[in-house]
Amino acid sequence: MSRDTDNHPIAAAPATTGPGLDDPRTPSPPYGYSRECHYGREQQVHIVAEFHAHKIRPSRIAYRVGIDIALIEALIAGELEPERFPRLVAHYRRQRFQQRMHDSVRLNGVSRFEQQQRIERDFQREVDL
Repeated sequence: MSRDTDNHPIAAAPATTGPGLDDPRTPSPPYGYSRECHYGREQQVHIVAEFHAHKIRPSRIAYRVGIDIALIEALIAGELEPERFPRLVAHYRRQRFQQRMHDSVRLNGVSRFEQQQRIERDFQREVDL
């Protein structure tokens, strides 16, 4: 049984692209930017804190919202707004904890108890960071 790779579109595509080559694929966006950011600096800090509280990677935050990845990493590292940013993250973590506990009410019996125990354990682990 032989594999016919001559007709496969990826096998036929050139390995590199450059000027003058007709490549129908769109290029990847520059690292960290998939769209323009339409938020002010204050909103950006809140957005980064909320996404960080939900355990979303900095590169993903930058990709989804368009916030400069250098700003995101500086906030997370504590280089910018070292007192305020951790308070915001703690606020959003508490908010996430309360929402998850509220959502666990739809479960019954042992599954609800186990889910609430997991939520509390995750929250304690996040708070202890």
